[in-house]
Amino acid sequence: MSRHGAGGYAGALKRRLRSGELGSVPVALGVLTIWVIFQTLNRNFLSPRNLSNLSVDIVGTGMIAAGVIFVLLVGEIDLSVASVSGLAAATFAVLNVNHGMHELPAVLLAALCGAAVGAVQGFFFAKVGVPAFVVTLAGLLGWYGLMLYVMGSYGTINIDDEGLVAKLTSYYFTDVAAAYGLAAIGAAGYFLASRRDARRRRAAGVPYRHPGEIAVRTALLAVIAFAAAYVLNQFQGLPLALLIFLIVLVGLDYVLRRTKYGRMIFAVGGGAEAARRAGLNVALVRISAFMMSGTMAAIGGLFLASRVSSVSQTSVSNNLLMNAIGAAVIGGTSLFGGHGRIWSALLGVLVIQSIASGVALMDIQAAVQFMITGGVLLVAVVIDSLSRRAQKAHGRL
Repeated sequence: MSRHGAGGYAGALKRRLRSGELGSVPVALGVLTIWVIFQTLNRNFLSPRNLSNLSVDIVGTGMIAAGVIFVLLVGEIDLSVASVSGLAAATFAVLNVNHGMHELPAVLLAALCGAAVGAVQGFFFAKVGVPAFVVTLAGLLGWYGLMLYVMGSYGTINIDDEGLVAKLTSYYFTDVAAAYGLAAIGAAGYFLASRRDARRRRAAGVPYRHPGEIAVRTALLAVIAFAAAYVLNQFQGLPLALLIFLIVLVGLDYVLRRTKYGRMIFAVGGGAEAARRAGLNVALVRISAFMMSGTMAAIGGLFLASRVSSVSQTSVSNNLLMNAIGAAVIGGTSLFGGHGRIWSALLGVLVIQSIASGVALMDIQAAVQFMITGGVLLVAVVIDSLSRRAQKAHGRL
């Protein structure tokens, strides 16, 4: 950025919006709008209890959505994630409860189960040439059937309420310092990482963020983080589930934006043939993306099981798949590949779960929730399409 001060920052922001680089602006406005509407209709929506419950409810689906983002970034889709999450949860429950295996190895085997499923599906897509839609649609049915087989005659398996998995969503850090400390670490970490990135980009002679812009972004993040910490501390404190979710998102964000592997994911999504001519092993990158999707689906399944302290044959809900994919898309990940960020999982699932929470508080029929979520998803895809059209018009694609 060549211009300084608030005017320069505002001008740069306007130019980016006009050229189709909308970033997280639409979804942030969407969350704000949803919260204002539901708070107006029911004053308990923004209560500490409801927002604390919301922060835990988003984790299971959000984990699955984070994995879906890897597949979307390479320009494909994974329709099997809900079934994989149920299979992983069933695997853990059977190993731990029915066969007495310690929780930690059972959790690891459940995660490996998800990775193996992703590898199988990725192989058929990348090596055999079967369209990803068909492979994962078959997986949606096949892995669900395998989950029922693993469960056997057990309709429901209750997990230990005091065990490791159960505490994933039931444990809270009640000391107020935990939530405020996380907010401080998050804001400081963002500031330091942004300054470091700006210095590197400036040294390389490419566009970079001015210190004023970094300061404004950091201040905004700090306000949101400390406000969230304050609200959480009004109820039971910082949920362990939310802490793990944020740590996972930070780690995956680093992988996608700061590593060679992440650059390969974006390269394949931007153009598989160009990536192949550049020397990338496109098939291996695609398989790895499906493995990430399967692994995160398994982890998400464990969090969903933790929330209800059980695994049942109906663990794979009808709307879990659509919520996971919808969260990734609503959060800003493009269905066309090559564009998106891992934080889309957090923003998108926050929109979807906020709608679900508001509908539940108002005791409205579930049908209304589906209609609202479907409308929001359609708007997100329309915005994505218009954004790509604007970027093409400005020569950015």
